[in-house]
Amino acid sequence: MEELIGLELNGTKGYFYVTVDGKKESKMTFVFAGDDTIIIDHTVVNPGNNGKGYGKKMVTKAVEYAREKNIKIIPLCPFAKSVFDKIPEFRDVL
Repeated sequence: MEELIGLELNGTKGYFYVTVDGKKESKMTFVFAGDDTIIIDHTVVNPGNNGKGYGKKMVTKAVEYAREKNIKIIPLCPFAKSVFDKIPEFRDVL
């Protein structure tokens, strides 16, 4: 089983995703708010994948991206917000 956590950008929006054996199993969408902030607005995990940690892996990827690009994250998505609430080490990008 090959798992990949990736990022797709399309102008002022994009999404983080998890693929397993080439099939997208989860997606977390965001939009840019100016040049230095992204707003995470939605997370979806395909049925049968709950509890596999895909959501947390996408938030982790978003945090890595924010640190690399020196940008901030506004987690409007309730799931993403809950991950930030549980992991204090991620709050530097808020």
